[in-house]
Amino acid sequence: MTRLPTHRRGLRRDNRGTAITEFALTAPLFLLILMGIFDFSWQMYAKQVLSGSVAQAARASTLEGNASSQTALDAAVRKQVKKVFKNANVTFTRKAYDSYDEIGDPENYTDSNNNGRYDTGECFQDVNGNGNWDADRGQTGNGGAEDVVVYSAKMEVTRILPVWTMLGQPQKTTIKASTVLRNQPYAAATSTNKVICT
Repeated sequence: MTRLPTHRRGLRRDNRGTAITEFALTAPLFLLILMGIFDFSWQMYAKQVLSGSVAQAARASTLEGNASSQTALDAAVRKQVKKVFKNANVTFTRKAYDSYDEIGDPENYTDSNNNGRYDTGECFQDVNGNGNWDADRGQTGNGGAEDVVVYSAKMEVTRILPVWTMLGQPQKTTIKASTVLRNQPYAAATSTNKVICT
């Protein structure tokens, strides 16, 4: 009978299994944080690859020799990105403006009913030449001489680690990069600006 309490006292002082228990409790959280750091670093690297490729292509697109063929520049960006991210889906957009301060501005219109928004039938200044009023006056494409161009690329990739799926997020992510440059004065600028009342 006296041996049982002595044995219990010995078990209370025995620390041999605590390290394994503590590791089992903390390891999942530690591994989740570690995978998150790796995945975040991978996404930052993807953003840098895309941004560098876009900036290089945008500089080339401002020159007269590249004004007619933007698809070759897009293909060069896509090739650079796919060297690192083989399954990336890369898409491009270009919007041209007359000046830097017009980027993202709507086309001017006459607010005849004073409701603060464009309504069908109100006169508007068709800056981009598409025959419709637009909330963004940018003209699709690379524009002409001395135009300001916003060149954007969007890359959709599948994340390499399952950390986001474990957190209930989609495994695919979209990374964007854009740059703004002015075309060289290689030709006389043309204007598509006209007033339309419909």
